[in-house]
Amino acid sequence: MIRFLKIAIPVFIIGFIAGNAFWYLFSPLWIDREVSESLPAELQLTALKSGTFVDADSAHKGSGKAEILQGGAGTTLLRLTDFRVTNGPDLEVWLVKAPEPKSSSDVAASEWLSLGALKGNVGDQTYVIPEGTDVSEYGSVVIWCEQFGVLFSPATLQPGA
Repeated sequence: MIRFLKIAIPVFIIGFIAGNAFWYLFSPLWIDREVSESLPAELQLTALKSGTFVDADSAHKGSGKAEILQGGAGTTLLRLTDFRVTNGPDLEVWLVKAPEPKSSSDVAASEWLSLGALKGNVGDQTYVIPEGTDVSEYGSVVIWCEQFGVLFSPATLQPGA
C-alpha cells in the first residue's frame, strides 16, 4: 500500500500541474470571449483612419474593421467592428508605427502603443487612445500576444473611412 502511494501521489501531482498548464495555454483555442459594445448615438465622430484585419499566418487568423475615430471633445477612439480573431493567452491591442507588419519581428522592430488587453476575441469593441497621441504616426493596429511575442492579426490603416 505504501509503495502504491509513493507512486500514485507524485503521478497525481504531476498530472494536476500538467492539466492546469494545458488548460491555461490551450483553452483559449476553443473558447471564444464575445463582446458587443455600442457607441452612444449622440456622439459626433469623424473617421481619421481605417483598415481591415487579416490573418497573420495559418494559425493566427483575424477579420473585421479597425477605425480610429475623433470625437468632438478631443477624444480619440479605436473602434473594432465585425471583429474576430483566433483566441489566445494575454492578447493586447497595439497601435504600431510600421505600416504593414507581416510578422512578429516587424512588430517588435517598430515603435508601438498598447491600448490594453483585448476585451474579447469576437465582437464590436472600443478602446480609448491616450490624449496627446499623434495617430498620424501609426500605420497599423495589431492584435499581439504579449506572453509569447506573437502577432495574431494586423490591420493596415489608411486615411479616412
